[in-house]
Amino acid sequence: MERETNSGPFRSRFRKPRRTTMNRLVRCIHCDEVFCRTPFDRDPEYAPQPSFPPVPSPVIERDDFGDFLRNHDGHRLEELTIIQDSFVSEKDYVEPVKASYFKATNGRESFVIKKFRKAIADPLTYQLIHGDYRLECISLEIQSEAIAKQLRYEFKSIPLAASKVEAFLRLYRRVAQGMDVERLERVSEESSNPLQVYFIMDEVSLMFLLRNCRNIFEGQQYNEIEAFIQRQREDGVLLLKANYRLEIIEKARAKSRTLPVGTALKIEKAKENI
Repeated sequence: MERETNSGPFRSRFRKPRRTTMNRLVRCIHCDEVFCRTPFDRDPEYAPQPSFPPVPSPVIERDDFGDFLRNHDGHRLEELTIIQDSFVSEKDYVEPVKASYFKATNGRESFVIKKFRKAIADPLTYQLIHGDYRLECISLEIQSEAIAKQLRYEFKSIPLAASKVEAFLRLYRRVAQGMDVERLERVSEESSNPLQVYFIMDEVSLMFLLRNCRNIFEGQQYNEIEAFIQRQREDGVLLLKANYRLEIIEKARAKSRTLPVGTALKIEKAKENI
């Protein structure tokens, strides 16, 4: 089974591209159907039989790619190259029943591939979409509950008044509203959801936050809140959470173009090697 990794369309801005390890895609140009070749296409299935005493399960032979080729016999096929770091989904990475999307190209045009299953026992289905997708940041949030909890923990010996905690949260929320997510540095750790991304506040916002904290805290208490901000800014509760929205942009299918002879021969060779 294909393994989903937490690499996504945000990664190329911050990390050197990696060679993709995803499985090979074959597209039927005539039908626009897509098949994902994996090392498990010929693995047999076992149908357990409820019986006592237990008996060996019957073996059901499979040849998924062979079935795809037979269903598209006489059609023109091509192999698609998966575009690195283009995976995105609206649900958590570990959620098995969801729709995910990534991009692929035949060298002339790019497509969006929708990968989904309707039930956990179902095999993955791949659907080709002519078009693209875009990601829009719809909100930039502070982690209010986590910040309040951490403040109570770190200021245990001399607790902060609830009014001061609330004042700090209001101030940080106001500072976050003035930040431009495109100018923020993303943290290296991944979140569990592809559409939730964590960022570090920029230096200008940090200075503004510290300066305005003097209106809330005084003396030693200010020194302690300043140290708290410095500790929690880059890998703690002061990280900002950006929420993104996925929009699929479909377009009309381009007119079919005759494949170069070399491409057709490569596909025929692939058939021979099954």
